[in-house]
Amino acid sequence: MARDREFGKERLRRARFAVAAVFCVHGAVTGSFATRIPWIQEHAGVSPGLLGLALAFPAIGASVAMPLAGAVSHRFGARTALRGLLALWTLSLALPSLAPDVYALCGALFVYGATAGMSDVAMNALGVEVENRLDRSIMSSLHGMWSAGALIGSASGTLAAHLGGDARLHHLVAAVVLTALGLFFCQGVLDLRSAPDEEPPPRFALPPKSALVIGAIGFCGVFAEGASLDWSAVYLKDELGTSAGLAAASTTAFALTMTVARLVGDRVVDRFGAVRTVRVGGLAATAGGVLVVLAAHPVAAMAGFGLIGLGVAVVVPLAFAAAGRSGPNPSQAIAGVATITYTSGLIAPSAIGGVADATSLTVSFGLVMLLAFGLVLGAGVLRTGDRTPRTPSRTPLGEKTRG
Repeated sequence: MARDREFGKERLRRARFAVAAVFCVHGAVTGSFATRIPWIQEHAGVSPGLLGLALAFPAIGASVAMPLAGAVSHRFGARTALRGLLALWTLSLALPSLAPDVYALCGALFVYGATAGMSDVAMNALGVEVENRLDRSIMSSLHGMWSAGALIGSASGTLAAHLGGDARLHHLVAAVVLTALGLFFCQGVLDLRSAPDEEPPPRFALPPKSALVIGAIGFCGVFAEGASLDWSAVYLKDELGTSAGLAAASTTAFALTMTVARLVGDRVVDRFGAVRTVRVGGLAATAGGVLVVLAAHPVAAMAGFGLIGLGVAVVVPLAFAAAGRSGPNPSQAIAGVATITYTSGLIAPSAIGGVADATSLTVSFGLVMLLAFGLVLGAGVLRTGDRTPRTPSRTPLGEKTRG
């Protein structure tokens, strides 16, 4: 019996490593794509305005396709579903750089976003299951691995761009390598299967009410994250008159702060709980927003952006974890929260720009400050459920469902 328990713990440790590696691969695709957007724009011959329109299509594709992830996992099992969906996502990296015009680019980015969203839901559902079985927080570090992967992908893309490499070749090579890595790591994730008498989830369904409430917290966190990531450099350059190099450094520092905070966030969550962690994080992000709005010197603004990154880093991982524990269908709840957060990430940059055009960037980050304070007020919704392992309706292949 003791040997069986030890075997189970070792399998869970392997499953945790495998799903963390999958998160890293997923993030590397995003980082590889983002750094070559200028090349793609030039190759497709699109104006900045049309490029902005095209870049909305990943979020549209993700929002449309994410509700399908639960049905795919039910039909094929979690491991097989993740293997297929992740491979589609990594291979889709090669599509945008092949687009000859804006119409083809929009179509390629729709596919890119749809496969991103479905694989995102599948890997988060598996991450929540591993967290529940381990009975301790791991979702923050999983998202930290995603951020680390994005940084690795960004670094490789920056090097390729610096060397003047053709993005079609760069993305083709990256797609092949990341697909191979993804298929390899997927072998180690839990092989969850639906019980024979379990009803299949609907192909399309509105998010459950619990997901809408939890998603509102995710919305606030992702809005602050997206606004800071996309506009911090512009803020330092235009509002405070810094050099382009220092302005760019602020964005890199923000991304690094997010990554480090996520990698260590699980220890904080296990000690203080999700609600208290997000409330304190919300206070830190609010203080960061105040610093940004009142900053008269670049150092103060950079410190403010750092506090925002520190404060919102664990919000999305904890929102996904709470969604996965909020009802009988984790994939459907996670898909609902993911849809809301993707929407927030889509509208944040344009909303900041719109407010800035009407007033100023300073006023725009006043809005970020208010949404950050929303984390303090709404953190209680993350108390939903607990990490006590539930009687599973889907179990690893070879295990019997306990009655």
